[in-house]
Amino acid sequence: MKAIGVIGLGKMGRGMAASLKRAGFQVTGLDANPELTARVAQEEGINAAGTLAQLLADVQAVVMSLPNSAIVRKLVEGEDGIAALAPAGLLLIDTTTADPTVTQALAVVLRARGVRFVDAPVSGGPRGAQSGDLTMFIGGAPEDLSAAEPVLSALGSKRFVIGQVGAGHIAKLVNNLLVASHLLTASEAFRIAEAAGVNTTQLIEAVNAGSGRSGVTLYNYPSRILNKGFDSGFTMQLMRKDVRLAIDMMAQAGLALPISSEVGAVWAASADSIDDTEDFNRIVELDTNAVDTKNAIAYG
Repeated sequence: MKAIGVIGLGKMGRGMAASLKRAGFQVTGLDANPELTARVAQEEGINAAGTLAQLLADVQAVVMSLPNSAIVRKLVEGEDGIAALAPAGLLLIDTTTADPTVTQALAVVLRARGVRFVDAPVSGGPRGAQSGDLTMFIGGAPEDLSAAEPVLSALGSKRFVIGQVGAGHIAKLVNNLLVASHLLTASEAFRIAEAAGVNTTQLIEAVNAGSGRSGVTLYNYPSRILNKGFDSGFTMQLMRKDVRLAIDMMAQAGLALPISSEVGAVWAASADSIDDTEDFNRIVELDTNAVDTKNAIAYG
């Protein structure tokens, strides 16, 4: 397997295309924005496809990096979509953070067409995508995972097989719900400390040496928040989407989890004061006293 297509050339897709090229693959890119396709192809030294049909004719595997499940579903099931055009034996890898129920449904459609499907959502941001140092949450049939391994190893240094198709997306949503929760609890804990006269910058090192540490205190606060950078490349809109999907999973399972429900409500309500395009770490600036979570609970 030498020729790979990348669909979705935003910050993550572009980085993954670069990592695949560096690993020796012949990479062809395609984005809904033709100008972006041309620019990324020129700057990263990859081939540009003008249409989905053109891309599928030239590759043995496709990596998708798209904003949400609705776009993935349209790309797969739509008129002249992947299900209609893909040759039997194509390997499709979805790195989108997506709805696992949609993923599982699409897997059935694709299997009937002879297309292998692996879900492999990622963590690590644009920098990890560019360096091939992503963490990957992977779901798929054993034979499909074996076929996908050379591609996945070019993209991620930490790869975890969770289960069958859809399991990767379940794991990623759980991961992001934890991040969303930790941002809120860390923010409140540090506000308590500040109110008591202890500076967060002085406190963070001690917390990170103790049992209260988390990825948020170890990485987000020092690298994105305390320095006022807010430049992770991951937006409020995307995290709100992921939290909503996690809360949807909770509801579908018939679970009543008050803390997760409140986290979902706070993130939903934050849309009133923090724009979708802002970095997701901006949630720590939310005035939770002014947030109306009662109306936002319908989020889930």
